[in-house]
Amino acid sequence: MFVLPPRLQFAALCWRRAAREGTCEILLITSRGTGRWVVPKGWPMKGAEAAAIAAMEAHEEAGVRGRVEQAPLGTFTYAKEMRGGLKVGCTVQVHALEVEGLDEDFRERGQRRLAWFSPAEAAERVDEPGLKAMLGGFRR
Repeated sequence: MFVLPPRLQFAALCWRRAAREGTCEILLITSRGTGRWVVPKGWPMKGAEAAAIAAMEAHEEAGVRGRVEQAPLGTFTYAKEMRGGLKVGCTVQVHALEVEGLDEDFRERGQRRLAWFSPAEAAERVDEPGLKAMLGGFRR
């Protein structure tokens, strides 16, 4: 059987300080295809750094403006279904992004739902085990 090597993506874990002191909230979005809860992510772009790609994807997919951390939080893996039904393994490098605002007008507006969750709630909503662990343990 022919197996493709894993592909690399970059994601933003978008967060904000919650009204209750000492806590934070995490922004999740729905995927366009299946409606699953996910974090904004995308493919590498020539000449762009990982953290910058994560921030660009967060803006395109959710209208997020904010400060992205250069150092990654970690990685998780999942199987991405490509056009034609082929599944490809993906390793996703995640960067924390503190949300300073949300733009009303962004590229994928109307194609996704956005919602804020506590880290524990966010972990319950996503499917990928590595992302669940990252979200559940996230503190700022």
